Amino acid sequence: MEVLLHWGIANFRWGTPRLTNDLGLTLLTGFGGEAAFANALLSEYESRVPDALDFAMENRVLLLRTDDGFGVDVTLGAMPFETSAIARSSSIELVPGAVLRTCSAEDLIVHKCFAARPQDWVDVEGVILKQRGRLDWPQIWSDLGDLAELKGAPELLDELVMIARRAEGIVGRFPHRR
Repeated sequence: MEVLLHWGIANFRWGTPRLTNDLGLTLLTGFGGEAAFANALLSEYESRVPDALDFAMENRVLLLRTDDGFGVDVTLGAMPFETSAIARSSSIELVPGAVLRTCSAEDLIVHKCFAARPQDWVDVEGVILKQRGRLDWPQIWSDLGDLAELKGAPELLDELVMIARRAEGIVGRFPHRR
């Protein structure tokens, strides 16, 4: 079992730090093994939604709450992108003795674009600004292109182009159409 910590800590690492009231993790379960992982987590944590197992199987995310009320969103990973993101992840020591794995800056951008909430687009711009000139854009376009196609949301690419051009300050550098 592999876990990749991504949203809040990765955003702190690669982009603009901000306060958040939840934690996002990807648990690489594969297809078919999700229920066993979800049941094990539900035996330790309270669910934030009714019929948690059904919700998790349908949406591939388990919405949990810690004893102190902190939200934990556990994505049940199985897609090739999730496997690759975990393989590309790296560790960071935030404070002495506290080492965590986060996704790469590129994978954070893809995650955030795929989620496409208003705050996610702000976070994407923060990552691009902080990582200016160091991002692997062909990887981002490839991964996001595949996921946008799967989601039926080609507008995700258009939104990223607009943000990337503004943040990078370079016009015409982002050929994302296949």
